[in-house]
Amino acid sequence: MSGPVVFDRMLLRRRRRRAQALAPETFLIDRVADDLAERLATVLRQFDVAVDLGTPTEAVREALATNATIGTLIAAHPLATGQRAVAADEEALPFRDGALDLVVSALALQFVNDLPGALIQIRRALKPDGLFLAAMLGGDTLTELRQAFAEAESEVEGGVSPRIAPFTDVRETGALLQRAGFALPVTDVERLTVRYSSPFILMGELRRMGATNVLTERRRSPLRRDTLKRMAQIYARRFSDPDGKMRVTFEIIWLSGWAPHESQQQPLRPGSAQTRLADALGTREIGTGEKAG
Repeated sequence: MSGPVVFDRMLLRRRRRRAQALAPETFLIDRVADDLAERLATVLRQFDVAVDLGTPTEAVREALATNATIGTLIAAHPLATGQRAVAADEEALPFRDGALDLVVSALALQFVNDLPGALIQIRRALKPDGLFLAAMLGGDTLTELRQAFAEAESEVEGGVSPRIAPFTDVRETGALLQRAGFALPVTDVERLTVRYSSPFILMGELRRMGATNVLTERRRSPLRRDTLKRMAQIYARRFSDPDGKMRVTFEIIWLSGWAPHESQQQPLRPGSAQTRLADALGTREIGTGEKAG
């Protein structure tokens, strides 16, 4: 892998093991898994060999269990064990080129250091006309917590340390799909607002999701109590509803693309159109330098 190392991947694995040992909080990934299953149900194709890449729970496999278009579904993530499972890192796929018909992933790729490289590996592992469908956290996720921590640390400690991961946005994701060589790339975004009575409850649930801070540049010293108290005050002041509940944003970016194949729709060659746009719109074409009447 080349480029900066933003995420401590070994720490991420430890945090996910800890989450499995605790009473895990799965509401977010369960919802994403159900949405993924609905999206895939609209694709009228047979996928003989499919991989669930990086999803930290069984949610996607359970949601797709009744999908008759999927033959063998393999779990692939660093902690995967058992039958139809491969212990694999999203940054170093063990699959040969053209081996898979389908790759799905839920809430995992946002923690990949080399996302462009991972997408290229996924595209290469797909057979021609194979499908990639994934959901990942977007840049507005936990924006309220990020802002409250930044303001509190600035007031109490005179500086700000990175506490919330710098997730990508939907425009960057679409460009990355194109760079990776996917055909017919599509991205869209869904924003979920969840309400909590306290930011401390939110932080506890993030811990049980295995989604706490794994940035390599995170502050190693313990969080100061007065900073934490001030963060809670700022959060309540800025992001509370009239009933006292505090808003939390989760932004889900959906991305899909196909491994190129000659049967797919191709864009027309520039200048090959047989009908002028002005004629199709029923209007008059205005030449260069001509003013509109």
